[in-house]
Formats: sequence, structure tokens, C-alpha cells
Amino acid sequence: MDLSIIMPVYNERATILAAIDDVLDTELPVSERELIVIDDGSTDGTVEELRSRGESGDLRILECPVNRGKGAAMRAGVELARGHTVALFDADREYNPADIAKMLPQLDDEHTDAVFGTRMWQAHSAYSYWYVVGNRIINTTANVLFNAWLSDCCAGTKVMPTELFRSLRLREDGFAIEAEMTGRLLRHGARIYEVPITYRARGRGEGKKIYARDGLRILLTFLRCRVR
Repeated sequence: MDLSIIMPVYNERATILAAIDDVLDTELPVSERELIVIDDGSTDGTVEELRSRGESGDLRILECPVNRGKGAAMRAGVELARGHTVALFDADREYNPADIAKMLPQLDDEHTDAVFGTRMWQAHSAYSYWYVVGNRIINTTANVLFNAWLSDCCAGTKVMPTELFRSLRLREDGFAIEAEMTGRLLRHGARIYEVPITYRARGRGEGKKIYARDGLRILLTFLRCRVR
């Protein structure tokens, strides 16, 4: 298996089947792929939608009995991965899976260990002014702590070798796994390549789940990764 796409999902009944189709219908420069969808204890009928879809040769479904968070679901999915490369991809349809096709070839460069998507903030795609400002504060904090230059640490599209992800020994259960992943990579001297990706933020009424408290957790996680 060339590629395992890891998609954590929580309470996305309205869009999960379309999100799956988006990924499976996208042309990617691999001969074999699998999509692993991890339901993180959804209570809105997402599980029933996934069961109605059912598994297939390129689709695997893992049901977690309780909600633990994006990080816990992501780690569970990577443990099941059969591909030598993993693509981490959100299920909220804010991202375009076609961007994975632009990111994968960069791993062939001997100077690249992981590839991050970087969002281009625009009036029609950003969630709010303060959301963008918070994102920039997060990036600046990471760059100062690790003497790096990254423009978007927490984008929901990342690609790296499966064994590299497993070697990071991540423990964050929530959204802060994005910061922990970045911090661990930078702390161990990994070389990260950034690729511009498309993005369209959805509104709170459409299911946006990240809040200001998550931003604080992300900052604390960067600090923990730097001092330990």
C-alpha cells in the first residue's frame, strides 16, 4: 500500500459521505491507497451513515465508542495504516483532497521529511479576523520557540512517512495534536516543506468546532514540546 489517508470524524452526519467521495474520487500519484475513517464517538448519526456506506477495498472504518478528540482518533487511525506514507486530512470539507497530489511528490526530495499544507487567508475563505490573528500568533510562537519558519503549523492537511509519525510518540487527544506533531518534528530536526493549499472555512452553524480555548492549549503544547 503506497498511501493511507487518515480522516478523523466527529458529528459530521451531513457531510461525511460527501467527504469520503471527495477523497476516493481524487486522482493521486499513487498506485494503491486506502482511506481510514475514524469515528470519534459521534452522537448525531454519523456512525449510521458510515455503516450504511460500509467498508470496501479502499475504505476502512474504525468506530471509537467514546469521544476523546481529534488527536486520539488520528493516532488510532495511523496504527491501522498499511501505507508507507500517511496523509492526515480533516473530514469537514474545508480542505481540498486534490492538494494531497501536490504534496506527495515533495517527499521524494531527500531534503524533505514531512510536507505541510499552508492556507492562503482570503476574505472569501477565512473564518474571521480573530481566527486569522490567532493562527498567526500560534505560528509566531512556534517559530520563536524552535527557531524555525513555518507559515501554518495547524493546517489540517499533512503528509509524512508512516513510521516517522509513529516515532513521534504523540499523546495529545484534541486539536493540539497539530502543535505537538509540529513541535516534535522541529525538536528532532525534521525538515518540513510547505505547499500552498486551498481552504474554505465553514461557519459555526455548519459545524465549526475549534474555539479560543483550543488555541491556548496549542500554545501550551508548543511550550511543553520545547522544554521536554
